[in-house]
Amino acid sequence: MIPYLHVPSIKLGPLTIEPFGIFVAMGILLAARLLVRQAEREGLDSTPLQDYAPWGVGVGVVVGHLFHLFAYHPEELSKSPFQIFKVWDGLSSFGGLIGGILAAVFFFRARKLRFRDYADAFALAVAPGWAVARLGCFAVHDHPGVRTDFFLAIDFPLPLGPRHDLGLYDAAFLFAISGLLWGLRNAGKLRGKLLPLLSLLYAFGRFFFDSLRATDLSYVDSRYLGLTPAQFGCFALVAFGLWGLVKWQAPARKPTPASGAGGGSVHAQAR
Repeated sequence: MIPYLHVPSIKLGPLTIEPFGIFVAMGILLAARLLVRQAEREGLDSTPLQDYAPWGVGVGVVVGHLFHLFAYHPEELSKSPFQIFKVWDGLSSFGGLIGGILAAVFFFRARKLRFRDYADAFALAVAPGWAVARLGCFAVHDHPGVRTDFFLAIDFPLPLGPRHDLGLYDAAFLFAISGLLWGLRNAGKLRGKLLPLLSLLYAFGRFFFDSLRATDLSYVDSRYLGLTPAQFGCFALVAFGLWGLVKWQAPARKPTPASGAGGGSVHAQAR
């Protein structure tokens, strides 16, 4: 059993930096860096991705907050009519994913770019970035599960007692998926289908983890027909994953300027 460790906030004068925010920022920076690098490895123009990043993050935060309020904890709306504008106070990772997807749909259409060409880059960047961000949930232990004697359980202070910590599980699962995706990329397998694979794998893991969420505490997630909002979202991820694995084809590789007249491919020159 893992002992309960509380990561303290950092005080910088009048500012208070929460550990959750630090991990989220690290995850976003990692995902943005990997996204650009993977696009360049595929011979794609990375400039649109650099332009998309602030839109994806901004829309993701707003939608993540709204999803937290209206889907998970609508009771918070009774606190204050201004709660809806406090985007820093409550954030759903699944809502953030929806926001990022919406931003990508409109952004790539506006730029007249085919998102599918960048899909592998998104998969290879989003999975590890999301894993790091979920470590923030583990740092503040904001997703306690049901009581258990499982060896990875967290020994929460009484009266909670030993429980699953779903932030830890989600982060570990995403790191494992990241390793699989990068292994497939290095082996040249399932090229062009890594994003559907990520969607499918994460959907199964997240659906199971959400079944372990606590229901005996004062502040628990709303259920609809016995399922959390994210579990309903998992059905959509499964549908997209199956469709993408069946229908998507690997995009043609594009040479980078570094390949020069010698005709060397991006694949050959990538480190």
